[in-house]
Amino acid sequence: MTEPLLSVRGVETYYGRIPALKGVDIDVHEGEIVALIGANGAGKSTLMMTICGNPRAREGSITFDGQNITQLPTHEIAALKIAQSPEGRRIFARMTVLENLQMGSIVAPPEHFAADLERVLTLFPRLRERLEQRGGTLSGGEQQMLSIARALMSRPRLLLLDEPSLGLAPLVAKQIFDAIRDLNKSEGLTVFLVEQNAFHALKLAHRGYVMVNGLITLSGTGASLLARPEVKAAYLEGGRQQATP
Repeated sequence: MTEPLLSVRGVETYYGRIPALKGVDIDVHEGEIVALIGANGAGKSTLMMTICGNPRAREGSITFDGQNITQLPTHEIAALKIAQSPEGRRIFARMTVLENLQMGSIVAPPEHFAADLERVLTLFPRLRERLEQRGGTLSGGEQQMLSIARALMSRPRLLLLDEPSLGLAPLVAKQIFDAIRDLNKSEGLTVFLVEQNAFHALKLAHRGYVMVNGLITLSGTGASLLARPEVKAAYLEGGRQQATP
C-alpha cells in the first residue's frame, strides 16, 4: 500500500502533567474516510487539535504527505492544505455567511473563489439563502454546514471534522453525513472524522479506530468495527443507533 497521506506515530499529548494521548498510532490514506470513535473525554478532539499544532505533541511524530509537521505552527499546517471544522463549529458569529466563507478561502488562490463558492453553495443550498445573514443567527445545523463549507473553501487535501453531528437533529445530521459522502465519492476528498455517533461514523467510513482513555484499542474497516460485540455494547446500544444515513 502507498504511504499514508497522514501518519500519526507514538503521539503523546499532555495538559500540564495529565496525559491526554498515550502513544497514538493512526494512518489516513489519500481518498479515504477514516473515523475515530470513543466516549466523551477519550481524547478524540485532543488528537484532532494536536494534528493542527495546538496543543503540541510532547512525544511521537505527525507526518503529512511525507513532511514532518509535528512542530510546525498552526498557520503553516493550514497552508499545507489541512482544514479543520472544529468541535462546536466556531464560526465567526458577527460576520455574514459570505464573510465566513471568504475567511476560509484566504489560503486558496483568489482566482478560484467564485467557483469554490458555487461548489459549497451547491453542496449546502441552505447557505445560499443565508449569504448576507450573520453567522450567529443561523440554526445549529446551518452553522455546522457553514463550518464545513468554510473549511472546504481552503481547497484542502485533508478535511478534519470534529463532532459534525453534535447537537443536531437526526435529519440534519443525515444531510451533513450525506454531504461528506458525496465529497469523498465525487472529488476523492480525504476525510478524518471524529464522531461520538459511532453508528453514523462507521457506516460512512472506509476504516475506523476506537479510542479509550487516550489509547487506540481497536481498528479495522467501518463494517468490521460495527459488527464487533464490544463496539456494539459500548457505542451502539441504549438508543445510540439512529437512522441509517
